[in-house]
Amino acid sequence: MHHRQITCYTGELMRAFDPVQLGCIEQFCKAAELGSFTAAAEALGLTPASVSRSISRLETRLGVRLFARTTRHIKLTNEGELYRQECQQALEQIAEAERLITGTQKIPSGLLRLSVGTPYAHYRLLPLLPKFQSIYPQIDIELSVSNRVIDFIDDGFDLAIRLGNPKDSRLIAHKLEDASLGIFASPSYLKANGVPIALNDLEKHDCIQFILPSTGKPMPWNLKDNLGNDIDITMKSGKRIYDDVLGCVNWALAGGGLFQIYHFIAKPAVERGELIEVLKESSGRTRRFSILYPQNRHLSARVRAFVDFLIEEIKYLK
Repeated sequence: MHHRQITCYTGELMRAFDPVQLGCIEQFCKAAELGSFTAAAEALGLTPASVSRSISRLETRLGVRLFARTTRHIKLTNEGELYRQECQQALEQIAEAERLITGTQKIPSGLLRLSVGTPYAHYRLLPLLPKFQSIYPQIDIELSVSNRVIDFIDDGFDLAIRLGNPKDSRLIAHKLEDASLGIFASPSYLKANGVPIALNDLEKHDCIQFILPSTGKPMPWNLKDNLGNDIDITMKSGKRIYDDVLGCVNWALAGGGLFQIYHFIAKPAVERGELIEVLKESSGRTRRFSILYPQNRHLSARVRAFVDFLIEEIKYLK
């Protein structure tokens, strides 16, 4: 189930009864099951404060105390235990109804909301979307192309494509690819400044830096030393790009300096003679791209279709 507060209004009943708040009820049942607001919040991808507020609103609406609280523990009251039994049964019936609907859905349909960073969106995902929608014409897509950190619950996304492995254990990650890296510059820049032949030569060159939105620090260049060991280098440079890494690519294309980027992004410009790869012997490192979704979210047919499609298509891209 989607862990959001859902308020239902049914015609004239809206004036006779308070709205049924499914989100609050689900949070109450999870807290009762785990015996902790904090544990319930972690399981549902929420904050402990939001779970506590939801349950307090539920108690106010019902006019009874559902939990007996101490500084360290919570325990169901008699009324709380009775309410939990009825609510848990109702939630299980709703979940079964959802499984029935999604399990028998012959043609995936509906709205799919996806968040993806700018490089992967422009050079991997967007070229594949026409094929996906030709296969699944009844799926509508809303795409957020941005490098910002998202919250699946608050922002309402079904999926996200991100760099690296997620640190949040509540997210399921499926690897799309390990994208190889190279260092590139324009022919005009190399003609004017020379071609670097060793890693030490980078100190003499203009190295364009991308500033990571998550840390505010330059993204290190991932390289290999003369012995083949992995090393990460951050150059001192007065040339920095914030927010959109593709700005670094276009700056390099214009002759602004050296930049490390994925081969799949540089490839079209290399084939046109607009970029040249240097220090190939120090390359060979990769960065992983994964497609993510919350582990406690029941996957719809359209989400499963998109994940399966993208994983399969990326296998054949170079």
